[in-house]
Amino acid sequence: MLRNDWTRAEIHHLYQLPLMDLLFQAQTIHRQHFEKNTIQVSTLHSIKTGKCPEDCKYCSQSAHYDADLEAEKRIAVDKVIREAQAAKASGSSRFCMGAAWRNPHERDMPYVLEMVKEVKALGLETCMTLGMLNSSQATRLKDAGLDYYNHNLDTSREYYANIISTRTFDDRLNTLDHVRDALILFGKRLDLRLSASVNRNKIASAYCMNCLLCRFILNLCRSICWCLSQAHRLLMSRS
Repeated sequence: MLRNDWTRAEIHHLYQLPLMDLLFQAQTIHRQHFEKNTIQVSTLHSIKTGKCPEDCKYCSQSAHYDADLEAEKRIAVDKVIREAQAAKASGSSRFCMGAAWRNPHERDMPYVLEMVKEVKALGLETCMTLGMLNSSQATRLKDAGLDYYNHNLDTSREYYANIISTRTFDDRLNTLDHVRDALILFGKRLDLRLSASVNRNKIASAYCMNCLLCRFILNLCRSICWCLSQAHRLLMSRS
């Protein structure tokens, strides 16, 4: 049974579990909901790189820092489709498109909507991470065929101003509300490690979002399985 009423004490207990105990729980829950030896392969592709106006202290995409990153304008739709075709041919069933934006402007929407439609037409699950969305943008993305939206919460509300000054914690939550209202599935990343009180901030983030234990463990399990599959591919390519 999925829950959304976890207390901070319960989340703290989960966070402090020994790795192997957590892996055991992950596999137990994974097998209750998915085939035991099957994982999904997804491909992430950048459709616009660098020069992001946000000042996230951990991100090389930010225009505020002197990172060794060559900025690129948004990539033509046909090139993205070729990348999606190659991803499908290599075994991916989901294709995620990410742009270094604070939020998409209205002039960007025809571009991203066409991209979602074209990738969806290939028979792939569609995923995007574009920054913050308003309600209309989320609805149009859903209507175009978007399945998933990835959105980074960065850290807890209490620590947020130490990491980012160009947006607020509530700005991010508002986007999650719009995505949820549009019936798009979303992923929440909570794993910032810049705080001396990292455990407290992670737990506060999880509590604020009423993180579900099942999803938390499943995401960990999927990440580990993906790493193992990539290592297996590398070994097979060298044999």
